[in-house]
Amino acid sequence: MSVHLGAKNGEIAERVLLPGDPLRAKFVAEHFLDEAYCYNEVRGMYGYTGMYKGVAVSVQGTGMGNPSMSIYVSELINDYGAKKLIRIGTCGAMQKELNIRDIILAQAVSSDSNLTEKIFYGCNYAPTADFSLLLKAYQQAQAKQVNVFVGNIYNSDEFYRETLDRLHKFMDFGVLAVEMESTSLYTLAAKYGVQALSILTVGSQLLTNERLTHKESEQSFYEMVEIALNTVIGD
Repeated sequence: MSVHLGAKNGEIAERVLLPGDPLRAKFVAEHFLDEAYCYNEVRGMYGYTGMYKGVAVSVQGTGMGNPSMSIYVSELINDYGAKKLIRIGTCGAMQKELNIRDIILAQAVSSDSNLTEKIFYGCNYAPTADFSLLLKAYQQAQAKQVNVFVGNIYNSDEFYRETLDRLHKFMDFGVLAVEMESTSLYTLAAKYGVQALSILTVGSQLLTNERLTHKESEQSFYEMVEIALNTVIGD
């Protein structure tokens, strides 16, 4: 049992999916995992472990933003031995070729967070995905014939912004989308020598102001979870 997770030793698998919304963790457990059980309800941040194609997989809600993600990732790795961690979430598209429901695999993360600056004493560390997970996820997405993009994303500590100037600069440099958790995930995975990847569904298009409806979001979430599960159970 750790500070923020009530699981006993052995209740969390080495392979973990990480939705921000704890209710999505519940959804994954109920719709995709066999023999699933809830190991955590602390702070309403649900966590479940079950079987997928005969392999033990956990799914743990993380909340929003780098600070919350870093707490759960640190405890999953250090207290429960997690080895493969895949974030499953939504993002805002920042390039015109990206459409609602497209899938993005975050190869690298640019950020306005000072998380890495604190760790590296002012140096610019580049958080990147694990290549083997990235490749497997790309192959899974191609097999499902979904629109998939691979590249740099922007991780921001702000959801509501006073100005879009910074976003426009990242757009100019070809950054695909914006979200709020991948910097801490990739940085901590590198620190502790484990594998990590962020798989994101385009939930909004910042250039057109389009957004997913509830029904579209649920359908897209299914596709993303299937890609993530088939990726995380691989050798």
